[in-house]
Amino acid sequence: MISNNLVQKIWSFCDTLRDDGVEYGDYLEQITYLLFLKIADEFSNPPHNRNFNIPKNCEWDYFLNHEIEGLEKDYIDALKKLAKSGGMLTNIFNSAQNKIHDPYKLQKLIRLINEDDWASDSTDIKGDIYESLLQKSAESSGAGQYFTPRPIIKAMAECIQPKPMETISDPTCGTGGFFLGALEYLNKNYSKQIEKDSKKQEFLKYRTFDGNEIVPSTVRLCLMNMFLHGIGDLQETPEIKLEDSLIESKKKKVNIVLANPPFGKSSSYSITNDEKLAKQDGYKLREDFWTTTSNKQLCFVQHIITMLEEKGRAAIVLPDNVLFEGGAGEIIRKELLERTNLHTILRLPTGIFYANGVKVNVLFLENGKKTKDIWFYDYRTNVHHTLKKHPLQYEHLKDFVDCYHAKDRNKTKETWSTENQKGRFRKYTLKEIKSRDKTNFDISWLRDDSYVDLDSLPEPEVLAQEIIDNLESALVSFKEVVKSLEK
Repeated sequence: MISNNLVQKIWSFCDTLRDDGVEYGDYLEQITYLLFLKIADEFSNPPHNRNFNIPKNCEWDYFLNHEIEGLEKDYIDALKKLAKSGGMLTNIFNSAQNKIHDPYKLQKLIRLINEDDWASDSTDIKGDIYESLLQKSAESSGAGQYFTPRPIIKAMAECIQPKPMETISDPTCGTGGFFLGALEYLNKNYSKQIEKDSKKQEFLKYRTFDGNEIVPSTVRLCLMNMFLHGIGDLQETPEIKLEDSLIESKKKKVNIVLANPPFGKSSSYSITNDEKLAKQDGYKLREDFWTTTSNKQLCFVQHIITMLEEKGRAAIVLPDNVLFEGGAGEIIRKELLERTNLHTILRLPTGIFYANGVKVNVLFLENGKKTKDIWFYDYRTNVHHTLKKHPLQYEHLKDFVDCYHAKDRNKTKETWSTENQKGRFRKYTLKEIKSRDKTNFDISWLRDDSYVDLDSLPEPEVLAQEIIDNLESALVSFKEVVKSLEK
């Protein structure tokens, strides 16, 4: 309850700043700068007594006690100093800009953040508060429309089951949601083991996670989010690189990849394994890729496989088109079956992302083994969710997680049968998959009840949202067709 009140108190101030042109994403970034200084101040005092080498006239107390006159100018100067200070300071404050130009409102935000002790409570509590602020920003901002729902992240982590001393990567890490999902799993299942082993503690804090992100402001949000959950500290951070992960192959292999590559099919460049083609404008060479494509998701599928160690495992959120698209899509699906054990696909419904009409799947695979069978779990047909009245919860995915975790996958039982044709868990053999046109993974076997029984129609609000989702999805697909014709 305290967390919710604090979130609401801090977030409500955003409406005041919007009159000055400070948008939701900008507001969260401004909070990050000030919150970092507040936490550094708390840790510098007893009982922590840690020195973070905050430059003079950049300390929290300096701004907390600053008069209105000259506050904005001194704050801008401080941001520049902090950006040049190295280490975590540079990572957080690089290219930082003040966007709260009214000194009275800047002072009010400083005092608002000062009302709570961020270092006195557990990192879990404060991390959850910050995570809630990130989610509010995603809800309110178009930039966060594909913010991965936390229940999906939790289900993915429960299936992948990360272990201490394993490396976990996300090539499009955003604000670090997948890292925190894996961290939650590790803390829940291995906390006592980690507490007794200093090497495992250090590895978890500094070496477990690494990622890439192309937006500078999102990198600092990710670092702050992880820091508040106990990963990294004010002097050393996990390796979150500000760069396009597709441009270069990852030299250091990892045990686990959890990812939701950015939606939107076309990239500004194509990636190819053809050296001659790579010499032309608009092409980038990746010799470890299987085929040429500008489709972002298809590029990331190839890239993620190159990131994995032998027997490394991955869970990837991908839109429907990856399951059925011809050309490069067909080539990549065939390669996946040969190079990896693509053992499970989870089909998800619309109404769970902030963008309308988004239909996605989660592909679970292990590197270095050939696929024998693919298990499909259909949590889409006859499933209706909305963001507010009927949001997706982890409990909705619990049956999938239970099906996934059969002790012996070879003895896993389908919940679908000729006697139970409403079963959502069903196996297709490699032969059956390969016999499908273009090696199509877009498989559905359940009958849509709403088209059969008028009495079973969902609520009007849900039905209306489904119509919008379907229209939005069709429009996105049609726009991509137009782009292809233009090219």
